Amino acid sequence: MAIIITEECINCGACEPECPNTAIYEAAYEWKYADGTSLGGDVILPNGKSVNAELEQEPISDEFYFISPDKCTECKGFHEEPQCAAVCPVDCCVPDDQNVETEEQLLSKQRFMHPDN
Repeated sequence: MAIIITEECINCGACEPECPNTAIYEAAYEWKYADGTSLGGDVILPNGKSVNAELEQEPISDEFYFISPDKCTECKGFHEEPQCAAVCPVDCCVPDDQNVETEEQLLSKQRFMHPDN
């Protein structure tokens, strides 16, 4: 499953540079699927959603840091544990019960975004 940042977030930013998928963004920040990935142009995501990776997407939160669930792999393929959760001083990076994925799905998503890793 993806990780979410709860409303307990203090906006310290410790999590953002730790994300190997560039899936974490500052509050109110427009983001792109292409950010920090090999994605470009029109793509079909592993979940079947069709997007243009280079178009800006609406912020998921205007109040605190957020994680794009389509880009989050819980650091599978990079680290043993989610790095955002490991560095968060207030433990607000938690599993997202609304975005449950198997380890194989997470690894497949990681390979899709980073085919050269």
